Amino acid sequence: MLKLFTATGTIGLACEIALEEAGAACEVVRMNFADNAQRQPDYLAINPKSRVPALVCDQGVITEAPAILGYVAQAFPGAGLAPLGDAFAMAQVQAFNSYLCSWVHPAAAHRHRGYRWADTPAALADMREKAPKVFAEAMGLIEAEYVRGPWVMGERYTICDPYLYVVSSWLPRDGIDMAQFPKVADHFARMGERAAVNAVLARVAAG
Repeated sequence: MLKLFTATGTIGLACEIALEEAGAACEVVRMNFADNAQRQPDYLAINPKSRVPALVCDQGVITEAPAILGYVAQAFPGAGLAPLGDAFAMAQVQAFNSYLCSWVHPAAAHRHRGYRWADTPAALADMREKAPKVFAEAMGLIEAEYVRGPWVMGERYTICDPYLYVVSSWLPRDGIDMAQFPKVADHFARMGERAAVNAVLARVAAG
């Protein structure tokens, strides 16, 4: 059985949703960051990066959300979570998820976790002010260029969708009104209607 290590409020939620969509048998371990569970030796033996998510499968450990999402799509092809038979379409899926991972997610993180990149109060203050602007600009680009509707890749639901859903959920936290991105807001609402999303959110709420 698969085992997913995740934590509330993290991008691990996207991986959990994808696993639910795929109908995968998976044990979910919710890490308590308040207790620094991600820095304990038993978890570092699984993921030396001291981050979530991490997915343990028969072959080993997979880290990084795009890699885990890609694994789920390929390991459960019957779920239809990626255009596996179309090299160009698959590259577009990977490009979108890579952009979320490499730029949008860090933009959101700099406001709350600036201590990872700087120490001085002035630098931290600058990041708190600038990061939401960078986050909003990135989401504006996604709105204008990349959400085809009704799903990210058009008519087909893919592993891009839970990823965007979770990143979009962070907008209000940074004081950004999602309403300024109508396609993103519609996508977020549409995701909230999916059975898999509601099943996962119910588990998260239950602890």
